[in-house]
Amino acid sequence: MRALLLITALMLGGCAHPNSAPATLYDYRLTTAQGEVLTLAQAARRVSDADIILVGELHTHPAIHLLQARLLAELSQGPRPLALSLEQFSRADQGVLDAYLAGQRGESALIRDGHAWPNYPSDYRPLVEFAKAHHLPVIAANAPKALVSCIGEQGPQWLEQLPPSRRAQLARTLTLKEDDYQRAFMASQHHGDRDANARRFAAQTAWDDTMAESMVAFLARHPGRRLMHIAGNFHVQGGLGLASRIAARNPALTLALITPVTGAKMAPSGRPADVEVHVAPLPERWKSREEMKQDMASLQGARARDCRRWLQP
Repeated sequence: MRALLLITALMLGGCAHPNSAPATLYDYRLTTAQGEVLTLAQAARRVSDADIILVGELHTHPAIHLLQARLLAELSQGPRPLALSLEQFSRADQGVLDAYLAGQRGESALIRDGHAWPNYPSDYRPLVEFAKAHHLPVIAANAPKALVSCIGEQGPQWLEQLPPSRRAQLARTLTLKEDDYQRAFMASQHHGDRDANARRFAAQTAWDDTMAESMVAFLARHPGRRLMHIAGNFHVQGGLGLASRIAARNPALTLALITPVTGAKMAPSGRPADVEVHVAPLPERWKSREEMKQDMASLQGARARDCRRWLQP
């Protein structure tokens, strides 16, 4: 009986009392930016007219990933055909993803050859499997992580040395001018000199510009479709990152923002979200500066690479 009650509670993840905090990491509450409580169906209707629905996520948060799967199913019932777009796969792996969706390759090949994120089986499998079962296109929208890392190391001028086949895996142009997104990014940097942070921002906007270009190009080839795009919340919140890069490429496209909220809301910056997803915060990642330094050192060691290898045709 206890197990049945637990399963029921998880299935009703978005149905907590409107004024209560999320009870578990699987629970969420949907509202407008003004605090009006929404059901899933109401939230979907609120964003259904947009050409692109940008869904910000806290990577690995179970409630956010549960919402994404439910929202994809809800939006797929709308009158306009839907496609799914993902930060979690890069342009270089579109062929592998397409082969999997067509039933030509198994999931192990998708994970291995498609360079799926480590949390793919728990967090992104439900989205891809729904798209596969309902014949929805899935866009591998992002830039390859290895190339983006080299931009962060070498600077944006490094792109000029890439052979055409690899250069095409990133956006044709990067948005490097000072804007609200760059200012927000720089404010988040707590180490490094000005030049190092400028290179880091070039890498950051390479993701946003590439995802934006991928989505705009898809909709140009498939007029009448809508897109639901999944990306980390920093890319989505306030409309500063992805939304601004999409608008620069096609200002006629309409956009909707869905962003997570944990605890007390911060002062608004940029455009308010059309739908807010209130969730419990994830566990604190570090309890000391030493823990953070150890984690960062390990991460940097894992990312160490010879960028010269990508310059070969």
